[in-house]
Amino acid sequence: MSRSAPISRFLPDEAATLALGGSWAASLAAPLVVYLHGDLGAGKTTFTRGLLRGLGHNGAVKSPTYALVESYPLAAFTLHHFDLYRFSSPEEWQDAGLDDLFGRSVCLIEWPQLGGEFVPAADITVQLENAEAGRMCTLTAHTPQGQKSLEAWLN
Repeated sequence: MSRSAPISRFLPDEAATLALGGSWAASLAAPLVVYLHGDLGAGKTTFTRGLLRGLGHNGAVKSPTYALVESYPLAAFTLHHFDLYRFSSPEEWQDAGLDDLFGRSVCLIEWPQLGGEFVPAADITVQLENAEAGRMCTLTAHTPQGQKSLEAWLN
């Protein structure tokens, strides 16, 4: 499937990033693979924190940079938040057995390009970039499942 028309939102501050993630939460359904793109400090984990809050998670949400993955069992599905920043080769994906976490879950993957061909294809990409005094967030669907999620969010 070709990519859908991107959806862009300007986020003036951290609160707006949290709110955007929270607003998308109600339209998420598993299985779904979401790539989170952006430089260090662009707001990928903040976006994830907002999403998890919108899904009803009240506990801590931390960056999985050192743990590689943080998993959040929720009522409807488990959300796995991956961070591949420390990968030195794509084969580390297989070595860590990360494929076992896919299927009936929502998976958010930071730095997916570092997992090479081992990382499952994205249903949606979320691009966070510094812009003016805040961030620009662009969401793009790549599959029918991704398109369905974004359409539900917009409606």
